[in-house]
Amino acid sequence: MGGWAIAVHGGAGVDPNLPPQRQDEAKQLLTRCLNLGISALRSSLPAIDVVELVVRALESDPLFNSGRGSALTENGTVEMEASIMDGPKRRCGAVSGVTTVKNPISLARLVMDKSPHSYLAFSGAEEFAKQQGVEMVDNEYFITEDNVGMLKLAKEANSILYDYRIPIVGLESCGAAAESPILMNGLPISVYAPETVGCVVVDGQGRCAAATSTGGLMNKMTGRIGDSPLIGAGTYACDLCGVSCTGEGEAIIRGTLARDVAALMEYKELSLQEAVDYVINKRLDEGKAGLIAVSKTGEVACGFNTNGMFRGCATEDGFTKVGIW
Repeated sequence: MGGWAIAVHGGAGVDPNLPPQRQDEAKQLLTRCLNLGISALRSSLPAIDVVELVVRALESDPLFNSGRGSALTENGTVEMEASIMDGPKRRCGAVSGVTTVKNPISLARLVMDKSPHSYLAFSGAEEFAKQQGVEMVDNEYFITEDNVGMLKLAKEANSILYDYRIPIVGLESCGAAAESPILMNGLPISVYAPETVGCVVVDGQGRCAAATSTGGLMNKMTGRIGDSPLIGAGTYACDLCGVSCTGEGEAIIRGTLARDVAALMEYKELSLQEAVDYVINKRLDEGKAGLIAVSKTGEVACGFNTNGMFRGCATEDGFTKVGIW
């Protein structure tokens, strides 16, 4: 093994009735972002730069739940979060409660590179963004018509909905009316379809990096923070591997999912795929999630216990795959 490898995701937990056109749009976006990363790696860009570049592209497209197209809070606003981690020295940066920063992942990178801290949130993160001169936009920029419609449905159902990809027709068949409702933190929710985005990369020099970005949950309480900005939960990178998670944030937080992949490799000497399979099968309790990972030796792996995960991966030896189910 050896050489570079890259994986991207657009969320785990896919509606089984997702229309073919939506599936094609998702695959096209994943392919475009994968190719962006591949070109950067062929140009010898460091892993940390590649994950930021790819996640920026995912945030800028309204298809998935991050940046533009983020899920809406109970107040109809957008509160975004993101984190990034550079494996070689375990440097990291994270932001939460971001409302006007066009690309939250780049603000997370600036927290890592330009601040004495690892994590900034809400007004402090916004203030830091202004000081750093990043591109700011009105909160309306992030809000899509689809999501406004989904928030209305969520309020009518008095529930958290994960994202707008679930077709409005047949909504009742997606969870609440199913034989066993999905529980989040012990409480039932109607629909399960999170679409956090992420990227993991190992470059040609064996450096690993990971980045994750999300708008969170549809109809979430204002101030709710998920796993995506939490180092060790939604994102982790070290000298062995890089990991980005997606799914039920509350379960991912409890299972310290991303860090556990690295810990199993470090302490039990499992291979990358063995470590990924272990955490998906043993660390999620009743939760639903997925993750992508790369190792310093150029391996790439993914795992999920949902019916699908939007994902793509590629390695230097020419292997490329984009899939949903």
